[in-house]
Amino acid sequence: MSKYHNVNTLHFTEITLLVRDFNRSLEFYIDILGFSLIKKETHLAVLSANLSDPLITLIEDRNAQPLDFTLGLYHYALLLPNRRAFAKMIKELTHKHYPVSGMSDHGVSEAIYLDDPDGNGIEIYWDRPDNEWPYENNQLTMFTKKLNLDGVMSSLEPDEPTNKIDPLTIIGHLHFYVNELDEAKVFYADALGFSPMMHYMDSALFISSAGYHHHLGLNTWNGSAPISKERQVGLKSAVLNIPENEYLNLMRRLMHHHIPLLNDNGKKYIIDILGQKIYLDVK
Repeated sequence: MSKYHNVNTLHFTEITLLVRDFNRSLEFYIDILGFSLIKKETHLAVLSANLSDPLITLIEDRNAQPLDFTLGLYHYALLLPNRRAFAKMIKELTHKHYPVSGMSDHGVSEAIYLDDPDGNGIEIYWDRPDNEWPYENNQLTMFTKKLNLDGVMSSLEPDEPTNKIDPLTIIGHLHFYVNELDEAKVFYADALGFSPMMHYMDSALFISSAGYHHHLGLNTWNGSAPISKERQVGLKSAVLNIPENEYLNLMRRLMHHHIPLLNDNGKKYIIDILGQKIYLDVK
């Protein structure tokens, strides 16, 4: 487990997506990405990388509105444990002819970008060791450069099997379209407890816990678009790990910012500024 993604850090551990077609989505998540199905009901499927811990829950609604120009999910990011696992994923996507929309070196990480069948953005990446992360004027920075694909693929053994996603895969971060960065900072940083790490010009803010480059990205690239509708495909909820020794401080901050704590069959959650549920998992 990453030192930036454990019981002592504030980070997202699971997500729930609304999709329009189970068969199409499961073919992508199981056959293309290599997840395992650990639970299936009529309109619900739970996917895992390690055969036990839920990572992505899919809820099917065949009448859901398709993805549109809205605020909400920009992408969710799957963090692989090392460069070799990253190369295996690229090899598998290439072998199965699944389109990739981008490949980048961000200094702190190397990443590829793609969309699921409903158009939900996905980043798949691995982190460089944090002692190699770039700094400018004593501030952590990120950039976007061309991915050294040959270098990545050189870490892979020629005949190595690649049909399953690495079992150590986790949710590395989430990235949202928001209306205003100041409003988003108040909710996700001041109230939830993440710390600002880096601004990108005046249009994006990256925030995190424990000095990570970002557990949450926020950008205004969709301007003042409407919030995604309840029955529109996309991210509907996320689980946020709350370190036990931070729980009381979080409750105080939520009260201070007038954010109600809600209950769903014993599971505590809040509604964020994008209408998404954030379940609080205290460890």
